[in-house]
Amino acid sequence: MGAANGDGMRVLVVDDEPAIRRYLRVALMAHGHTVFDAATGQEAVTAVGAQRPDLVILDLGLPDLNGIEVTRLLREWSQIPIIIMSVNEQEADKIAALDAGADDYMTKPFSLGELLARMRVAIRRAALKTEPVFSVGDLAVDLSRRAVMVAGRRVDLTPTEYDLLRALVTHAGKVLTRHHLLREVWPTEQEQNMHLLQVNISNLRHKIERDATRPEYVLTEPGVGYRLRVGASG
Repeated sequence: MGAANGDGMRVLVVDDEPAIRRYLRVALMAHGHTVFDAATGQEAVTAVGAQRPDLVILDLGLPDLNGIEVTRLLREWSQIPIIIMSVNEQEADKIAALDAGADDYMTKPFSLGELLARMRVAIRRAALKTEPVFSVGDLAVDLSRRAVMVAGRRVDLTPTEYDLLRALVTHAGKVLTRHHLLREVWPTEQEQNMHLLQVNISNLRHKIERDATRPEYVLTEPGVGYRLRVGASG
C-alpha cells in the first residue's frame, strides 16, 4: 500500500532555513520516510521533476520565488500534494496559497504529530482520484452514477447541492476556499454572493449529516472555506 496510506513517503522539504531542513529530515526519516530538500523555489521545481516525491512541504517565504509562486508553477504540470508552511498567520496568505493549488497550510511553530497527520490526509486525498467511489463513515458518493448514499439509503440532492458535494469529493481532504467553490459551482455568477453558498452548504449538511449543527463530513475552516473529511481523523 505504501505512500497511498501515508507510509514510506518520498518527501521534498523546501525551506531556506538549514535548521528547519535538518530537523524535518531527521524527524521524517525516523518515521520511515525518504527525504529530499531544497533551499529555493527554483531548486524545488527542479527537484519535483528529478526526484518525483510523493509530497512537498513548502515554506512560504523563500529567497527567490515565494511558496505561492512555486505552487502555481507546479500546478501547471503536477498534482503532487503540497503542504505550505509559514510563520505568517494572515488569512489572506492562507487563502492565496489554497487558491493557488496548495492542499494544506500550517503555521510555524508546528508539532511533528500534526504535520504527520496532515501528510497522511494529503496522500489519502491524492489516492482518492483513482477510486470510482468516495466513502467515509456512512457517506458514499459514486461520481460516475451521480449517486449519494447515507447509511445505505439513497439521498436526493438538488443539482446545486450535488455540484457542491462533487467539488468537495474531487478535492476530499483539501480546504476549498469560498471563492473556489463559487467559481466551480456558479462560474457565471458574481462571486460576491457568499450567502448563496452558505445556504446551499447548510441544505447539503441537513441531507447528509446526522446532525447538521455538528457536521462530520462537510467541515468548516473558519475564515477560509470548507473541506470534506477523509478517513476517521480526516
